[in-house]
Amino acid sequence: MASNNVSGPSGTTPEDLARIAADLALEKKGEDVIILDLRGFSLGCDFFVILTATSGPHVKALAEWIEDEMIRRHGAKPWHREGLPLGAWVLLDYVDFVVHIFDRESREHYMLERLWGDAPREERQGPEGAAASFDDEEDEG
Repeated sequence: MASNNVSGPSGTTPEDLARIAADLALEKKGEDVIILDLRGFSLGCDFFVILTATSGPHVKALAEWIEDEMIRRHGAKPWHREGLPLGAWVLLDYVDFVVHIFDRESREHYMLERLWGDAPREERQGPEGAAASFDDEEDEG
C-alpha cells in the first residue's frame, strides 16, 4: 500500500476514492472506465483509474470535473496534475491512486491495461449496468 495517503479525508480508503473518481467520470460520459488494483506491485500507488474521452475538449472537461468534484464532495485534492493543456492524456495523481484520462488514440497507443495486465481489474459502468468488483474476481479464482 502506498505510504503517503494525501488522497482524502481519514476514513475514506484509496480504493473508495478510486471508485468515486471512476463514477465521477461516468457522470460526464467517460467511456471504458476501469480500475486496476496495483497493490501487489511495487509502484508507489495502489490503483489506476483509466478512462477514455471522446475528444481533446472532453479529456479536459473530464479532468476538471473529476478534480473539482473530488475536492468539493470528498476533500481530495490531487498532489500533481499533468497534460491538461494538451488534452490527449491527463494524469491526476492522488498519491494512493492515479486517474488517467485519455483520448481514444492515446489510450490505444499507451495501452496501460496491457502493461499492467496481471493486475486485478474492475470495470465500472453507468447506471444501466452493474460493475464487477475486485472481491468478485477473488471469489471466482
